[in-house]
Amino acid sequence: MSNEAPTTELHCERTDSCDEIKQLLFPKDKDLGDFIVRRALPSAFLKKVGPWVFFDHMGPAQFDANNGLNVRPHPHIGIATVTYLFEGEILHRDSLGTEQTINPGDINLMVAGKGIVHSERERPAVLNQDRTLHALQLWLALPEDDEDTEPMFYHYESQTIPVVKQDDVTVRVMMGSAYGATSPVKCYYDTLYLEAAIPEGHTLVLPEADEKAVYVLDGELTLGGETLPRFAFAVLPGDSECPLQAVKDSRIAVVGGETISHRYIEWNFVSSDKEKIARAKRDWQDQQFDKVPGDEEEFIPLPK
Repeated sequence: MSNEAPTTELHCERTDSCDEIKQLLFPKDKDLGDFIVRRALPSAFLKKVGPWVFFDHMGPAQFDANNGLNVRPHPHIGIATVTYLFEGEILHRDSLGTEQTINPGDINLMVAGKGIVHSERERPAVLNQDRTLHALQLWLALPEDDEDTEPMFYHYESQTIPVVKQDDVTVRVMMGSAYGATSPVKCYYDTLYLEAAIPEGHTLVLPEADEKAVYVLDGELTLGGETLPRFAFAVLPGDSECPLQAVKDSRIAVVGGETISHRYIEWNFVSSDKEKIARAKRDWQDQQFDKVPGDEEEFIPLPK
């Protein structure tokens, strides 16, 4: 998705009462007209967690026949976008010629590399009905040696993503390895990405990583005496073994992985080299990127 929303404001608390939480962030809602987006990364307080440089929570949004997701073609460089739906569907098209419907539980991994253009819309068949969209979209920085790789697209069906049980906690291992399971989704760094449903009163100890954070999609949890309400984004010590305990039925997303070098981010462009971003901006302004087959007419202009 395009980084078209205004810069997200976040409230940040550095907790002294709980040494298990390094930072506690609260993304502010951004109303994009037809749906709400909460952006936890990047922010003034936090630029990345492991290799993750962007974290958007979309919805849940209720659409009627007159509204819906309609993100025009836009470019990316230097990252892989990771899209995951809880409800609804998205029609992905890109400049490689890909046309893929994303359904709940699937993972779309679009490797931008040296440059790709994509759009995110909906199939005509669903536009005339009421529907819900609820999704996460994340950006994964590519290693410096892979920033100029050829763009690629990977789609992983829901049934290929491993599901494990930790007592009565259900964990989907979206990327990387955890709890004895390894995801098939391609990684460029040591990467952690989990989604878990924790019933009320139950606990989950998160796996170790160089860096990690937990986002509360729904419910409420405690960690080391600190309350994590719905939509809290908590950065934890990588070696923390303090259990998350659900005060009520909760759903969380966990991101993390190895520490990486600094990345520059401007609009939809990410790179370790500012000149690559400047070149990408010029190329998009001059319409030098490839078009999206079947979606050639519209595009998002370079922001001024």
